[in-house]
Amino acid sequence: MVALAPTDLEVRAGEFLTLLGPSGSGKTTLLMTIAGLALPDSGRIVIDGRDTTYTPVYDRDIGMVFQNYALFPHLDIFENVAFSLRVRGLSEAEVTKRTRDALALVQLDHLAQRFPKELSGGQQQRIAIARSVVYQPSIILMDEPLGALDKRLREQMQIEIRRLHRQLGVTIIYVTHDQEEALSMSDRICLMNNGGIVQLGRPADLYFAPRDLFAANFLGEANILTAQPGTEPGAARAAGATIRYDGPAPAPLGALSLLIRPECFSLGEGEAADNRLSGRLTDVTMLGPMTRLDVACVDGTALIAKIPTGRAVTQLVIGQDITLCCASQDVIRVGDPA
Repeated sequence: MVALAPTDLEVRAGEFLTLLGPSGSGKTTLLMTIAGLALPDSGRIVIDGRDTTYTPVYDRDIGMVFQNYALFPHLDIFENVAFSLRVRGLSEAEVTKRTRDALALVQLDHLAQRFPKELSGGQQQRIAIARSVVYQPSIILMDEPLGALDKRLREQMQIEIRRLHRQLGVTIIYVTHDQEEALSMSDRICLMNNGGIVQLGRPADLYFAPRDLFAANFLGEANILTAQPGTEPGAARAAGATIRYDGPAPAPLGALSLLIRPECFSLGEGEAADNRLSGRLTDVTMLGPMTRLDVACVDGTALIAKIPTGRAVTQLVIGQDITLCCASQDVIRVGDPA
């Protein structure tokens, strides 16, 4: 069984790169290989121009943050952070200065004398981050560091980690299976599946221009329409309507798949648009600032639309006929249907 297929990945200095994918996709194996905790059967790991494929973990100039914090329960917070500096034989004055600076960076210097069990999960994770930056590594690896936190705390920590990244300018390689987390935090996303890289690019590239159906479905909600080529370039028949899209003309024969993100729709009362899809409203779900509409098109195709919550949306009634509009530039051809 291959845990990680032949992979060629270059990470830019100072960037925030996220390894994203489902369980078993190879993202943690790739991270552990970079860290030196797993050895590749072939290939090389190069850090700052130096071949580190067989370099010991402690000599790779890498910091690591794990999901379970991995703090020493018998040491107070100051000593947890200072530990790696003492191992490196720094003077007491340098240990004290760097440790205090790292604790101040994560805004927990006032808790230096407490023990891990006295801190919340979010505070413990911030201490783990302080410990990873205290010896000023060139790369920090984070393996699902927010997986054990609740939703609200996860969102707070996402902001905190991004703040630290901007402040330090350090290279961060971050593993997660959470799509929203990857989209909100990353400079680039490396989407993985079955031990290989599916697509690498900016969050907007993966979200609005997915390379294939796996990428389209994995990142966010997606309406994937199986369409038949129309009689003119950039047009196809799907959901009981002619749909215009941007991109190359399809081959004369065979079906194609079109992607429309739910938030790209608008209600079509009297509105001019490239595409108008009619159907019956089957469900309305208010999500706060957005409202989800489930629509059954005239040919039975199910669509999901997310519309800003407003007076027009709150007056919709299940069972009524509605029209959804979208621009041709928001319809993306992603390849042949599976």
